[in-house]
Amino acid sequence: MDKLQWTKDIFGSKLELRQGYESIGKIQWESMVSSKAQAMINGKLFVLNREFFLSKLEIYDANDQSLLGMVMVNIFNPRSDVLINGKRFELEIQNFWQSRWSWKYNGAEIIRFTSNEFITKDKGDIELFTACNEEVEILILLGLFVRNQFILFILLILLVLLVVIV
Repeated sequence: MDKLQWTKDIFGSKLELRQGYESIGKIQWESMVSSKAQAMINGKLFVLNREFFLSKLEIYDANDQSLLGMVMVNIFNPRSDVLINGKRFELEIQNFWQSRWSWKYNGAEIIRFTSNEFITKDKGDIELFTACNEEVEILILLGLFVRNQFILFILLILLVLLVVIV
């Protein structure tokens, strides 16, 4: 089992991905609330995109612009599917606070994400229960992209509540 770490400032536009002390990837948004991001993992480049209200998230190969995967996210349904290379993977949000989520293949958990903080920095761990391959890299990036969209949604709700209260 491999273990990775990720960090992102809550109000920042860059997420860092490490294995131990070595940087192995990143996601860079155009701005904190941007729907587009450039991503890199293990030297491979990707483009991430979401619809305005975060229901559809897509990942593209940055070189040939081919669609690699698309996941429809529903904040009220803890499970979503993505098809990559003809294989169906299931994203499962495991708790209300979205601090634990995972990707499963044929019912078995293959990637587990955990979030450890939420005050000024969003950070956590990624546990891999399968060998790294192209699909795992795509799933890692999609999993982190989904997490960022949930955080943006929560911040938007808090902002709306603050405006209503004041």
